[in-house]
Amino acid sequence: MTPRMNASSASSSTSLHPREVLLGAQAGAVVLPVCDHYSGVEGRMRKSLALQAEMAAEFGACVFDVTLDCEDGAPVGGEAEHAALVTELALSAAPGMRVGARVHPVDHPSFAGDVITIAGRAGHRLSHLMVPKVESVDDVRDAVEALDAAGAEALPLHVLIESPLAVHRAFEIAAHPRVQSLSFGLMDFVSSHGGAIPAEGMGAAGQFSHPLVVRAKLDIASAAHAYGKVPSHCVVTEFNNIDAMRAAAKKAASEFGYTRMWSIHPNQIRPILEAFAPDDRQIQIATKITAAAAGAAWAPVSIDGTLHDRASYRHFWQVLERAHATGRSLPPEAQAWFASSSS
Repeated sequence: MTPRMNASSASSSTSLHPREVLLGAQAGAVVLPVCDHYSGVEGRMRKSLALQAEMAAEFGACVFDVTLDCEDGAPVGGEAEHAALVTELALSAAPGMRVGARVHPVDHPSFAGDVITIAGRAGHRLSHLMVPKVESVDDVRDAVEALDAAGAEALPLHVLIESPLAVHRAFEIAAHPRVQSLSFGLMDFVSSHGGAIPAEGMGAAGQFSHPLVVRAKLDIASAAHAYGKVPSHCVVTEFNNIDAMRAAAKKAASEFGYTRMWSIHPNQIRPILEAFAPDDRQIQIATKITAAAAGAAWAPVSIDGTLHDRASYRHFWQVLERAHATGRSLPPEAQAWFASSSS
């Protein structure tokens, strides 16, 4: 039985922000844009940053991250010069834009130089540093130590899980307080099996049907959610096939528990935003239920013959947060919650 609330306590509960009431200890859980766009060639990096600013003006918020890539983007022998270029581009990004950098793995000869140059000079401007081929929490500790030595003590880490052993250790990796997001590295994961997973397992459709790939994806998503981190889904390499891209993004969001996804071509950004965004019907239902909950001081209510309490309120509030993060239009009562939110 729900305890009765006196007038003063009901008024106090109603005035609280939904995030405070519903998320509690989870209020500090990481929330990131649903799309992480990668580019490593100079011309494409510049175009990516320009597109980010254009779409931020269109949506009224920065709706995708740009991650400037040193691992695959740097020419062999030109790693230091590429790191310097990434640094300058990050520093030149428009105000309010989220820009990250992917460095080399911690055991690569260029890792230390990447961190000193990029994090040392532009750490205050970066939204995150992506570390690939993380095999254990020891790799995370090595990366954190390098960042701290470079003066980037506050810079969050995003990590790439790319091998069967790393998947096995995903929960331990996700538990590290500096880790903000876990990404699944599909291509390296498949190739690390020595041909046991066919090439189709790297495709837009096959990656959702091969049991070993499916298990890895689910383990990574579960590990991330267990510690309030963001699971980021892998690439779709068929970047000209928008239908395949849209279907993969929808499946990752609705069936595999991912709340973020990589883009490797500008054509993939909008399909990702669309796939991860709630539709108008979901937004209207979430607004109706959350508004009724607030009006009842967050006590259980019956809506359209269904009983709702804080467990379902939490779900519908998170629908609204995702709608806001993807630039969707919100009803006036929902807009008020985000206008009063510090985030």
